[in-house]
Amino acid sequence: MEHHQPLLQRYRRDRRKLLEFLFSSGLVRTPSGSDSAPASAASLSHIDFDTISADYVLDCVKSGGVVDISEATKKYFHESSYPLMIQSELGDSFFLVSDPESSGSPPRRVPLSVHVNRTTNNASSSSAQLNSLSVEDNEKAGDDYGFKYRAMPSAPPKHVEEVKVLPLGLPHLNTGLSGDDLRESAYEILLASLATSGIVICSVEDRKKQRSSKLLSRLKSRRETTNVQSQPLERDLRLIHTIRVQMQISEAMDESTRQKLMLLASGRTRAQIDVPQILLGLVNGTFKSDFPNEKSYMQWKNRQASILEELLCFSANLVAHDNRAITSTLAMVRNAKEWDFMSLSERAEVLSVIKQVALKFSSLPGHLGIESETYYWTSAYHLNIRLYEKLLLGVFDALDEGQLIAEADEFLMLLKLTWSTLGITQKIHDAIYGWVLFQQFVETGESLLLEYATVELLKLISAKGDDKKLRLYSNSLLCSRQCNDSEIKLSLVDAVFYSISIWCESKLEDYHLHFSQQPYHIKRVMSLLSVVGIYTFGDGGDNKLSRLNIPDEDTAKIFESYVERSIEAAYRRAASNVEHLSKVEKKHPLEVLANELRLISEKEFNVFYPEICKWCPKSVTIVAMLLHQIFWGRLKPFLDGVSSLSEDVKAVLPAADLLDHGLTQLYNLVDGANSKHLRHYPIGEVAKPLILDWVIAQHERILEWTGRAFDLEEWEPLSTQQRQAASIIEVFRIVEESVDQFFGFNLPMDITHLQALLSVVFHTLDNYLVKLLDELVEKNHLYPSAPPLTRYKETTIPVMKKKLLECMPLDDNVYNRLNSLTIPRLCIRLNTLKYIQKQIDILEDGIRKSWALVRQPVHKKWDKEHSSRTTSNEQVDELFVNTFEIIRDTAANAISKLCDFTGARIVFWDLRHAFLFGLYCGNVEGARLDGVLSHIDAVLGHVCGFIEDSLRDAVVSSICRASLEGFAWVLLDGGPSRAFSDSDIALMEDDLTTLKEFFVADGEGLPRSLVEQEAKLAEQILNLYSFQTETIIQMLMAASEQISSGLDSHDQSHMRLHNAHTLVRVLCHKKDREASKFLKGQYQFPMSSEYEDTPSTDQTSGSPFRSDLTKRSTSFRWNTNSPPSLKSFKKKLQEATSEIRNVAW
Repeated sequence: MEHHQPLLQRYRRDRRKLLEFLFSSGLVRTPSGSDSAPASAASLSHIDFDTISADYVLDCVKSGGVVDISEATKKYFHESSYPLMIQSELGDSFFLVSDPESSGSPPRRVPLSVHVNRTTNNASSSSAQLNSLSVEDNEKAGDDYGFKYRAMPSAPPKHVEEVKVLPLGLPHLNTGLSGDDLRESAYEILLASLATSGIVICSVEDRKKQRSSKLLSRLKSRRETTNVQSQPLERDLRLIHTIRVQMQISEAMDESTRQKLMLLASGRTRAQIDVPQILLGLVNGTFKSDFPNEKSYMQWKNRQASILEELLCFSANLVAHDNRAITSTLAMVRNAKEWDFMSLSERAEVLSVIKQVALKFSSLPGHLGIESETYYWTSAYHLNIRLYEKLLLGVFDALDEGQLIAEADEFLMLLKLTWSTLGITQKIHDAIYGWVLFQQFVETGESLLLEYATVELLKLISAKGDDKKLRLYSNSLLCSRQCNDSEIKLSLVDAVFYSISIWCESKLEDYHLHFSQQPYHIKRVMSLLSVVGIYTFGDGGDNKLSRLNIPDEDTAKIFESYVERSIEAAYRRAASNVEHLSKVEKKHPLEVLANELRLISEKEFNVFYPEICKWCPKSVTIVAMLLHQIFWGRLKPFLDGVSSLSEDVKAVLPAADLLDHGLTQLYNLVDGANSKHLRHYPIGEVAKPLILDWVIAQHERILEWTGRAFDLEEWEPLSTQQRQAASIIEVFRIVEESVDQFFGFNLPMDITHLQALLSVVFHTLDNYLVKLLDELVEKNHLYPSAPPLTRYKETTIPVMKKKLLECMPLDDNVYNRLNSLTIPRLCIRLNTLKYIQKQIDILEDGIRKSWALVRQPVHKKWDKEHSSRTTSNEQVDELFVNTFEIIRDTAANAISKLCDFTGARIVFWDLRHAFLFGLYCGNVEGARLDGVLSHIDAVLGHVCGFIEDSLRDAVVSSICRASLEGFAWVLLDGGPSRAFSDSDIALMEDDLTTLKEFFVADGEGLPRSLVEQEAKLAEQILNLYSFQTETIIQMLMAASEQISSGLDSHDQSHMRLHNAHTLVRVLCHKKDREASKFLKGQYQFPMSSEYEDTPSTDQTSGSPFRSDLTKRSTSFRWNTNSPPSLKSFKKKLQEATSEIRNVAW
């Protein structure tokens, strides 16, 4: 029951302080006092606060009623006959009068559930295995995987309670003295020792001062009193006052005790007085009138009688008749009817029997012949040690028990005056003081007290050798302990060391539990354990003390056992909570267990290892190996049943791999990079085929999903800010989700997995690009049919029936596709391709970063690690280049093709009537370019409203190129309706300049150099029109000769301008009699007046020269397959006249 006393004392002290405050503050109305004035110290001196009902007083304060002391006392005794009750939200609770510890703690585990046979899934069966796997199974699993380690027991976890400090094992007190009895008696002995040493313990001034003070002012004055006192007497009285408050002695009783002890000590020295004499003097001179109430007096009298009985009646030197006489006398003292009505002389006569025996014992020589030794040193050491322990408890601040009072050193100096009376030596003082400091640390958790205790106990070890007699004396103070079902005897010092050692070991054997909230305590506890050492007991009762030293191998082994036990205990707690956490977090039990074990290992390294490594350098190796084996015993059955990448598998494997990785790092802290002894979990081997199967299945689904998204695409912009198609957003969302899922597995992978993933990405995007390009039609379908070659001839006789410019109609499918490829939709496609270019960079960067975080399978890490890593990096880079560069090139080519198609579509399809068929139609002056530019400007504005800014220049460039091609088409393939005189050339040159300036836009449009480059062909064709007809005919003859002789140049620019095809067309459109005559005589071309000005249909026709015009779309490179001579060329043209007249080029 010793460990319950501090709590009881604290409760009584706090209760007393509350009542003193209520009475002294004026909150309580008494029959003799006013309503508001606080009670004085004198008026409170007769009240025993320990025997009045606090509930009654509080009720009076609330209601404003008057407090009746007698009624409060009656209420107290009435309440004490029933169990204490408290009201809480859970209902009324009560405290037992009996000691509940004898029955053990209440059940803390939930009842066992009724077993029901049912089919369980993988998760539930794995959870059941956490506690059902036997030690033998665990060992077998560990051996099967290649490592051996001591297996953990699979016993059900026990509730871990706070470690209690074992009592010293002093002989028990036969009279049942309580902690309060010992405390009050210790205070009286201290006062007697002070008085016999010549220290004044009572004065008139001090008494007046104490009577006029209140509780709060006393406590405040004790803290704020200056250290320097003017008079020694005042200093002593102040210190005694502090001691009284610290030891919780009532003020009223203290005054009477001091006065009687001063009278008792007069003329005596400490050597002439002992405890029985002190008690006999107090018993003889104290009357009932000295106490505020009868109960206090009875308690005091019974305490004194019990102390005398403990000192005298159980002595081995006491004869039987003396024992009976003392027992009879003490019974008379306890009897109020007899003792309270005796006079001083009658009391002295009754006590003479006890006094004679006490004097007899006092006269006996000491057992060991030590100076100042008395008989009671050895006969009553069990009582003396307890009394001195109560005195030492006074050094702790009553308001903050984790702190020492400011006067602690002075207090300890005064306590030395009791040494001769209680049989205390320096060694015993150090042991008991260290013990008290240690107990107070356990009670309060104040780490500074643990350091003080360590310092005090260290004095016992570092002190020089004691005198032989003193050593024998301290060894004679025996304490009893139970060990291995047998009783052993230890000296007092050894008992202190042993109790502290047991507590420290109990803490360290589960330091993950006991130091998780206050990890800084572990350092001080290990230091304390190194001071007290570790006791081991043999079968014969012999004990052995092992001191702990940091560089010692035995010490390391001891701490290794602490690490093992603590990890085992931490695992058992984690395993017992797995089922609950699994249900709450909705996770697989093995995943929860792996996470819990990883947290244990992280706490071990971050919190405990910095201190434990000083004593046990290999502690983290032990932790890593033990946790690794524990989890492998649970993981192996799960891996044996894995067949697909289920949700459970996706949850358990990453957690197991993360645990394996963390434990490997922990293991390598000591053994460096050599963790071959730590056989890794085969997560990579199990996961590799599962991941590949998932990627293959995902590949098929992604192609289906993205294909469906493309088929549903209407090529409308998402918004004014997002001008790309909705389908590409969906495609990248699908791809990115698949990539996130792939890396979200958090499993070890190799380059095979990366290759499979990149294959999915490549085929998905490539399939989208192919589908996008397949929707286009060949650009040659955009060009109108070239009219037949004619010669200019003015006629005054109108032709009644002119020939139509017929052309072959387009295929319906081609025509529908062309109509669906509107300019807005083409712009959306271009924006989509640009979006692909941007997103592909982001996607590649994300995959690279994610892959850099992927752990390689562990079985590959130890075989030529550096070279394999370098080779792997090169292979990875090659994979990324082969995948994403191809996609980039395809997207860039698609953008170029779409831009070129868009420009041709605008000029040759959308603006063919305004541009191709309207420009210079009939005559140049009446159909200038100004009418066409307004249409081009409107189209450009429309395009710029749809296209992305980054694509604007490319699209405008294609429109510029197509416009200049259209201008050249008008000059060469304008048909019968166009004939240009020499005076028209200047106008056309002015129109060409206007067209170029339109696209340059005063420096805000396209670069001038680009526009000039595209306009070269048109300028050169215009230059041909400025030549004389005879010159052009000569150039045509020369071109024919070069073709026949094989001397034609490979200069494409030369061939464009001076080959027969170009020169013939210039002659056809030249408004010149000589040219018409030449064409009629040489080629028999019909007159232009024989044909209608417009074609019969807007559609293009199939022409054998369509490919030449397609090549001419960017550079107007004409066909170079000319006849070998002018004669053969003429013949070929004549033979083809019928075809040329009606068939498009």
